[in-house]
Amino acid sequence: MTTFPARARSPLPGSTGTRAPSLSEVDFERSPFLVIWETTQACDLACVHCRAEARPERDRRELSTAEAKALMRRVRSFGRPLFVLTGGDPAKRPDLVELVAYGAELGLRMGLTPSGTPLVTPELIAELRSVGLSRLAVSLDGPTPAQHDGFRGVDGSYDWTLGMLKAAREVGLSTQVNTTVSRRTLSDFEAMARLVDGLGISLWSVFFLVPTGRARMEDLPSAEEVERIFERMYELSAGVPFDIKSTAAPQYRRMILQRQVKERKEGSRSEAPSPLTAGVGFSLSDGVGRARGVNDGNGFLFVSHRGDVYPSGFLPLPAGNVRDQDVVRLYRDHEMFRSLRDPDRLKGKCGSCEFRSICGGSRARAWAMTGDPLESDPLCTHVPTRYLKRVERGEAEEVQTYFANRIPGWGRRAGATSRGSAQLPILPSRAVTERERIDGEC
Repeated sequence: MTTFPARARSPLPGSTGTRAPSLSEVDFERSPFLVIWETTQACDLACVHCRAEARPERDRRELSTAEAKALMRRVRSFGRPLFVLTGGDPAKRPDLVELVAYGAELGLRMGLTPSGTPLVTPELIAELRSVGLSRLAVSLDGPTPAQHDGFRGVDGSYDWTLGMLKAAREVGLSTQVNTTVSRRTLSDFEAMARLVDGLGISLWSVFFLVPTGRARMEDLPSAEEVERIFERMYELSAGVPFDIKSTAAPQYRRMILQRQVKERKEGSRSEAPSPLTAGVGFSLSDGVGRARGVNDGNGFLFVSHRGDVYPSGFLPLPAGNVRDQDVVRLYRDHEMFRSLRDPDRLKGKCGSCEFRSICGGSRARAWAMTGDPLESDPLCTHVPTRYLKRVERGEAEEVQTYFANRIPGWGRRAGATSRGSAQLPILPSRAVTERERIDGEC
C-alpha cells in the first residue's frame, strides 16, 4: 500500500491562504450545478467501457453550431453552471474552439473532456485556454502504457494523454484526471494514485463502473471492493496536492461522514462532519468548483449529441429534446427529474437510509441493474438500521433476497463476508434484458 505523508499545502491560486473559497450554493430544484453536452459520439478510441459506444465518424444529426449556441444560452439562464463538452471526442468537431469561446463569453464555466488522441495538440490546448476554457479533464485508466492503452483500445493513448496534461500545465490551464474503477482496474489503484500524485492536477475523479454502453456486468467490482477503494480515497485525501471525488458512487459521501464522526469521537477531528474531504480547495481554486449532493438528475443534466435531455449520461432515459422543448423546463418540471430529486421516493434500503439526502445511491447503476432508477444501488455495503428493523418485522426482504428478486443472476460470490451486505452479482454476459433505446443512443 502506498503511503502519502500529509504535507503542508501551498496557498491556493487567487487565495490569501487564510480560508478556502466557498462551495457553490445551488438550489438543485431550480438549477443544475453541472451540465454535460455530448458534442459528438465520434471518437478514434475503442474503449472497453464506453458509455457512448463511440464510433469513428460523426452523426449527421448532431446539434449544429447554431443549435449548440442556443443550448448554451438557455443553460446560462440557470445561472453559471459548469458546462462540460464531452463525447465521443469533442476534438472531432471543427467548431470546438468557437463553442468554448462562445460559452465563456456568455459567462459559463467551461470544461472539456477530450479523448487521448493526436487531435488535441499543444497548440489547440493553448488556443482553448486563450478563449476561456476553465479546465481540461482527461481519462487515465492504467498506470502504464500497456494497461491504459489496453483499456482504451488504441496504442499510444497513454502518451498522448500525458502530453495533453503537460501542454495544459505549460499554459496554466487547470487539469483533472478521470479514472474508471472496474474489475479490470482494481489492482492498479495504488499505482494510479502514485501516477496522478505527480501530474499537477486540481482534481482526481474516480469513476465507478455503471454497466451501460459497452460496460459489462461482469466488470463490476463488489460492494466490499468499492468500500475499500473509498477508504483509500479518504486516506489519500489527507495528503495529496489535489482534490479527490467519486463519480457514479455517491455512497463515498456516506463513508466520509462515517469516518469523520468516528474521528470526532476519538478526538482526532474538531471540525463538524462534511461530505467533502480536505483537498476540496484545489477544485475551487480555478473557479470550476464543487457542490454538495450532485447526483443523476439532481444538480446534474446531460444533453446528447442529438439534443436528447437525460438525468446523466449513465442514465439514458430521455425527458425530451432541446430542438423542440425548453431544457430549463425539462430539468425543473419533468416528472422524472422531480422524482430523482426526491429522496423519499427511493426504494429498498436506499429509501430507508439515514444518508439518502446526502448520498442517494447511483440512480444510473440502479436503473442499469434493476430497470428502475429509484431502486437501491447494489454496490453499497451499508445496510441502514431502519431497514434491518423492517426486515425483522417482516415488512421488507433481507438484502440478498431483495436484490435476487430484482437482478437476474444475483448471487453471493465465493468468500463473501459481511452479513446482509450487497455482494457482486454473479451474472452471465448481457444478463439484464436489453431495453428499448433511441436509435444510436446508449
